[in-house]
Amino acid sequence: MGTDLLKNGFMLMVIGMGTVFAFLTVMVLCIQASAKLTTRFAHLVPEPEKKKPKAKKPAAAPAAAGDDGALVAVLTAAVAKYRAEK
Repeated sequence: MGTDLLKNGFMLMVIGMGTVFAFLTVMVLCIQASAKLTTRFAHLVPEPEKKKPKAKKPAAAPAAAGDDGALVAVLTAAVAKYRAEK
């Protein structure tokens, strides 16, 4: 009885794996055929027109030189507070 179940299980495994292998083989062949057809008839499909790049807006003017001192002071205070918390 145990060998009969083992034989049935093995047959199901072989049939299942064979089915999957056959399906994958057919799928690969279909993909290759469609790739050949696509390249053969590609000249019939027009190429999309390339969009012209829009004119870029000018960059914002850099901050005034007087603002650098305030920025340095704020950054220094932030670093000092961060180090004091550790």
